[in-house]
Amino acid sequence: MMFHFLFHFSITTMANKITLYTAATPNGHKVSILLEELGLKYETKALSFSKNEQKEEWFLKINPNGRIPAITDGDQRVFESAACMLYIVDKYDKDFKFTFQQGTPEYYELLSWVFFQMGGLGPMQGQANHFYRYAPEKIPYGINRYQNETRRLYGVLDKALGESKDGWLVGNKYTIADMINFSWVNMGFWAGIDTKEFPNLEKWVEKLEAREGVKRGLDVPEKFTKKEEWRKDPSSVDVHAKAASAWIMKGQEEDAKKK
Repeated sequence: MMFHFLFHFSITTMANKITLYTAATPNGHKVSILLEELGLKYETKALSFSKNEQKEEWFLKINPNGRIPAITDGDQRVFESAACMLYIVDKYDKDFKFTFQQGTPEYYELLSWVFFQMGGLGPMQGQANHFYRYAPEKIPYGINRYQNETRRLYGVLDKALGESKDGWLVGNKYTIADMINFSWVNMGFWAGIDTKEFPNLEKWVEKLEAREGVKRGLDVPEKFTKKEEWRKDPSSVDVHAKAASAWIMKGQEEDAKKK
């Protein structure tokens, strides 16, 4: 077993023993962005997908589904990215900086956008990524189906942001609803989608990219360079995609053998 062992320190007044198990993906980024925005101290353990570390027995005791991210906080384990974010704000965001008080209309609106990402944007864009970047054969139907559905969901976000007085998804402030959706929209290029098609969304992405907490969170567990590389030379990301495709295909074969 090999994983990177990193420490992240920022100012906090509340004791915790958080360890974030993660990788440089949209799902990983959303949790590290929240931790950085809250200024919490935490430890990072980076898992290598190419070595299938997320399927090793030690990690399956933390997340039985063998996926990142997950966190432990002392004896408490939490897996699934939205569950991690809700746990963190419930326990550590006592001033409701990035959430709202439970029971309020804003809180339920926030939950709606959180699960919009979990049930729609993430799964659809994830499939667009697969067919556009990783599949061993290019299947036009699969690429078009999931790119178009992702674009539709981007349109939903774009409309909501355009109707928002303050340019945020919920209420009049930046919340975990923005963070959780941003982490996927920020990687739209990987699925072959350019946010320039959506002016309100593009402005929102630029606003989040400028935040110091977001910058720090994107650099966990390693410096985030793919988007800048793509901007300079769109073909440059093909090297990353080819390498990733190899371990994705291998992982699928291993999973199939376990059935």
